[in-house]
Amino acid sequence: MAKIAVLGHGVVGSGVVEVIESNKESIKRRAGQEIEVKRILDLRDFSDLSYSHKFTKNFDDILNDDEITVVVEVMGGINPAFDFAKASLQKGKSVVTSNKELVAGCGAELLKIAKENNVNFFFEASVGGGIPIIRPMHQCLAANEINEIAGILNGTTNFILTKMIKEQMDFDTALKLAQDLGYAERNPSADVDGHDACRKICILASLAFGRHVHPDNVQTEGITKITLEDVDYAENWGGVIKLIARAKRGNNGKIECMVSPAFVPKSSQLANIDDVFNGVLIRGNATGDVVFYGKGAGKLPTASAVVADVIDVAKAVSTSKSLTWDECEENIVESYKNTSSAFYVRVETNEPTEAKVAISREFGDVIYLSRKEQPKKELAFVTKSILEKDMLHKLTALVEDDILILTHIRLVDY
Repeated sequence: MAKIAVLGHGVVGSGVVEVIESNKESIKRRAGQEIEVKRILDLRDFSDLSYSHKFTKNFDDILNDDEITVVVEVMGGINPAFDFAKASLQKGKSVVTSNKELVAGCGAELLKIAKENNVNFFFEASVGGGIPIIRPMHQCLAANEINEIAGILNGTTNFILTKMIKEQMDFDTALKLAQDLGYAERNPSADVDGHDACRKICILASLAFGRHVHPDNVQTEGITKITLEDVDYAENWGGVIKLIARAKRGNNGKIECMVSPAFVPKSSQLANIDDVFNGVLIRGNATGDVVFYGKGAGKLPTASAVVADVIDVAKAVSTSKSLTWDECEENIVESYKNTSSAFYVRVETNEPTEAKVAISREFGDVIYLSRKEQPKKELAFVTKSILEKDMLHKLTALVEDDILILTHIRLVDY
C-alpha cells in the first residue's frame, strides 16, 4: 500500500481525496497497489468530514512519517510550498504538484533535488489541468526535436474572448460573467494580465528546450485592452483574437517566448478552441503539429491529472530520467524586440488621407480593414512582418504626425 499526504484541502486538494476514494479499485489495479490518503495539511478545521481525523496543521507530522512516501502539494504559491516540497524530496518522498507558479519558478531546482534523492517530482496538472501534456512531451514525443509550442493556456481569458467574439459582449461585462460563474477570481489579474499563461508556457519551454525559462524574462501582455472594435476588425481580416502563449527555438541558443493577444486565422486549430477550453500545439520535427485539447482547469479534471501522477510515482522504481531540465542563471530568452511579426494596427486621425500617406511612408504596402459603423477618423490596417523594435519606432513616427495609436496586435499563423 502507498500512503500519501495532501498539502491543502481547497478545490484541487479536496478533489484529489474525492478521486482517490471514488476510484479506489481502478486506481489500485493501475498502480499495482492500494493508494491511501493518510494525512491532509490545512490550517482550517473540517470536523464535519468523514475523514476529519486525517487532518493536521503541522507539516512535521507528514515530513517525519516514514509511511508517507508521496506528498501532493496543491496549496499554490511559492511560500511555503517550495520549502515543503524541497524538504519532502530531501526526506526521500516523491512530490506531485499542480502548482504552476512553483514549477515555473523553481522547477529546475526541485527536479535536481528529486534526482539526487532517487525520487520524483511530477507536475502534469500544472499546465493543462486535466489535459495530458507534460507526460506526452517527455515520453510520447521523446523521439522528436520540439521546435515550437503555441497554445491557449488560460481558460478564463478564452471564455472572456469567446463572449466578446460570439455575443458582442464588452470586456468588462464578460469578465463579470466569468467571475459570477466561478471562472475568474475576484482579483483576475493573474488571468487577464497573462501571468498564468506565462508560467505555463515557461514550464513547457523549459521541458522542450532543456533549460529553465524564467517568467520574469518573458514579454507578457494580457487582454484588458482588447475592444469589440478589435474583434470586428479581426473578423474582417478572417480570424479571431486569442491570448496566445508561444515559445520556439531562436538563434544562438536563445529561445523566443511571449504571451500576448494575437489575430489567429480561422483556418487554425487554435481559432476554434472556445469558452473555458485550452489547446496546446506542439511542433516536432518528426510528427509535425500535434494538438492537445480539453478543459485546462476545474476541480476534478485537475485532480485527475494529480492522481495520475501519484499512480505513476507508485509504479516507478527510480527517478524519471526524461522529465528534466537544467537550471540556467543567464537569461536565455531573446528580447521580444529582436523578434518579428506582422501587426494589426488601429489608429485615430483627424486627417485620414494624410494619415494614409504617413502609414505608407512607414510601413510600405498595408492591407486596410473595415467594420460596420467605422468612424471616418478611424483607420485599421495589417502590416507585413517586421521587427518589433522597428515597429515601435514606426508607431512613434506616426504619433509625431498627430496620429493616435489606439492599439496594435500581433498576427500569428499556426
